[in-house]
Amino acid sequence: MVAMQAEQQYNYQVVKWFAYMACVYLVVGTGIGVYIASELAWPVLNFDNPYISFGRLRPLHTNAVIFAFGGSTLMATAFYIVQRTCRTPLWSNKLAWFTFWGWNLVILSAVITLPLGYTQSKEYAELEWPIDILIAVVWLAYTFNFIMTISIRKVSHIYVANWFFIAMMVMITYLHVVNSLAIPVELFKSYSLFAGVQDAMIQWWWGHNAVGFFLTAGFLGIMYYFVPKQANRPVYSYRLSVIHFWALVFGYVWLGAHHLQYTALPDWTGSLGAAISLAMIIPSWGGAINGMFTLSGAWDKLRTDYILRFLIVSLAFYAMSTFEGPVMAAKTVNALSHYTDWTIGHVHSGALGWVAMVSIGALYHMVERMWGTTMYSIRLVNLHFWMATIGTAVYITAMWVSGIMQGLMWRAYDDYGNLAYTFVESVAQMHPYYAMRAVGGLIFFSGACIMLFNVTVTIRRAIAKPSAAMATAANI
Repeated sequence: MVAMQAEQQYNYQVVKWFAYMACVYLVVGTGIGVYIASELAWPVLNFDNPYISFGRLRPLHTNAVIFAFGGSTLMATAFYIVQRTCRTPLWSNKLAWFTFWGWNLVILSAVITLPLGYTQSKEYAELEWPIDILIAVVWLAYTFNFIMTISIRKVSHIYVANWFFIAMMVMITYLHVVNSLAIPVELFKSYSLFAGVQDAMIQWWWGHNAVGFFLTAGFLGIMYYFVPKQANRPVYSYRLSVIHFWALVFGYVWLGAHHLQYTALPDWTGSLGAAISLAMIIPSWGGAINGMFTLSGAWDKLRTDYILRFLIVSLAFYAMSTFEGPVMAAKTVNALSHYTDWTIGHVHSGALGWVAMVSIGALYHMVERMWGTTMYSIRLVNLHFWMATIGTAVYITAMWVSGIMQGLMWRAYDDYGNLAYTFVESVAQMHPYYAMRAVGGLIFFSGACIMLFNVTVTIRRAIAKPSAAMATAANI
């Protein structure tokens, strides 16, 4: 009875709102992505309107999928996991709600300012200085509440998923602050404190670590909790998870320079970035294998558990993208892949295949547990799984083919040493693959719409007909 009362004190309300908004933002972010992908294939869709042009909507797409969807998922799962693994409610419910409303205010600010053209023109850091300050305040509130919850835990051990979240929170704090240092000249206009090659180096120190910590470390925390929980099996090797953590934390921060091969950046920095990138295959694959081996003796669960399928397939994509990235960092491969659509394919194999898939699995899991119910339609979960998988495969295959073709065309020479193809000719050859990408994105987006419908109906039915399971949802 005492244990049940403790369970009921968990603050799931803010987690529920974060989880539901993550589903909403997945639809919004991928919907914008499909539209701008279609604009590249059929430029007439710009309608000569600057507010919906590719240049204005592309940063809105990246901010929506990374920070709106990804951020909401991370905040939902972090607050959910830390309460359950520490067996204590959140340190401050008020601070949790401040985080929720503050984060959504950031997202609303992006929706308003980016189409209007207010931007710092920094990859994954486009928002202007007043919004950057708000991001820092909200993120610190999120981090402080999480760490303080751990400090009042009812168990001596700190589960490994929480260490991954802490690493993400600490790293993103100073990465965001340093990269966003700027001199304001107007309310929505500023100039970076850095210039030239130093600005590029700081930008990609942030840019790749936004991938390495926001989109990897945090989601590995999700993986280390939800895969064992959904499979109802202990993590395969806890020791391997700890090694994975420390190798990732100390290795990832050195990789940013591999984005700047063959530029004004000193050659040694690119070489260092490439060398450590290749070394990072080992801990990354160790984590992926650890997650997959958690199903040892229970692979039959994949026949019927489609939520578990999302989680396990995400690990396959994680292994693939963390092999592909280091290979592309090597200078000989980078000479072919740099500035091509191959990079876009690589990013989306990680973004759609790894981040989105593991997030979707975690969100389905939490919806069932927090509302004490089962999904309205398991068939729709199954349909969503196949649409997400097929859509991702179509998308990244199109970009791989397009990118490698671009790289080969751009460096092809005739017998006289002249370029064999003009840039316009390479663009014309890319068109069918751009159309194919839009189709792949549309399939993935349609799956996201199905998920939002399924989750919405599930929640409404659970609220309309509260069952006895609602009282003990935390025990499921």
